[in-house]
Amino acid sequence: MENHSLIQRLIARPEFGPFVLLVVEIGVFWGFNHDFLSPQNISNTLAFTVELGLIALAMTLLMTSGEFDLSVGSLFGFSPVLMWTLFNSGVTSLEMGFVVALVVAALIGLVNGWFVTQLKIPSFLVTLGMLLVVRGSALFITDGFPQRTWSAEGSWLAEALVGDFFIGPFRIYMSLFWFIAAAIALGYVLTQSRTGNWIQAAGGNPNAARARGVNVNRVKIGLFVLSSLMASLAGVISSLRTSAANPNSGTGYELEVIAMVVIGGTALTGGRGTIIGTVLGILILRVMRNGIVLIGVPGLAYNIFIGAIILGMMALHSWLERRHQAGT
Repeated sequence: MENHSLIQRLIARPEFGPFVLLVVEIGVFWGFNHDFLSPQNISNTLAFTVELGLIALAMTLLMTSGEFDLSVGSLFGFSPVLMWTLFNSGVTSLEMGFVVALVVAALIGLVNGWFVTQLKIPSFLVTLGMLLVVRGSALFITDGFPQRTWSAEGSWLAEALVGDFFIGPFRIYMSLFWFIAAAIALGYVLTQSRTGNWIQAAGGNPNAARARGVNVNRVKIGLFVLSSLMASLAGVISSLRTSAANPNSGTGYELEVIAMVVIGGTALTGGRGTIIGTVLGILILRVMRNGIVLIGVPGLAYNIFIGAIILGMMALHSWLERRHQAGT
């Protein structure tokens, strides 16, 4: 009886559906093409996965608090453009350019949070406007052309963020360790700390949270800043890894990141979030993008699969939640 109850609780968890989907996905792609689980393909998949993953981790906390950030994709492109422009023009060192890019990103997050909490404008509209401002700034700075990045060789910053080494046949980038550290830290914050309780309360019932002494505005502003910082860091990591700083980089990433978070089981309306589920959601979409290309499906069909997965996972989450509430 206890085992049966344990299984029921396990199935009711929001991470259960994404975990099953990921296992099935890997099995199907491996069945079609055994190269799918080759060391080279796994290494290539992980390299880009962690960059979008950093944004998704921060977005999990923000969505748990009941807000969105649509400006993350534009920041992904803007921050490396700003860093490389400052460096290539001789204004700063590469490292100082990196710091400036992070500070500017934090200020953008602060502005987003202020508009949402003080002017009471929905975060969807605020961050949509900021997306256009930031993307437009990147295009204006560069005249629409990519920035030179090849002079980063030998930089300790590049080594710290994207330095690579081999573990057997697997090529591992340092960015993987940054992602793991961020997942552990934010997972702890969300589930084991007082701040995590504040975040969930702010998203679940902000009025009740305020009545209990939670500074909801401060929590949300802090999360907008975190979201912008993580998007900036992810953009710089991608730029250093690929030796490219394109002002159009990150276009559409905001919706893909939100899809990762929602597929992972974080409530779209706020109040419930899961970092473990988000990690699974990240892997589901990145494995999907890699797998469909590897088995010969046109990459342009990727959005069809994303849409189908989102609809399927939303239906599954809704069904499991209703069963859990009914106690069956």
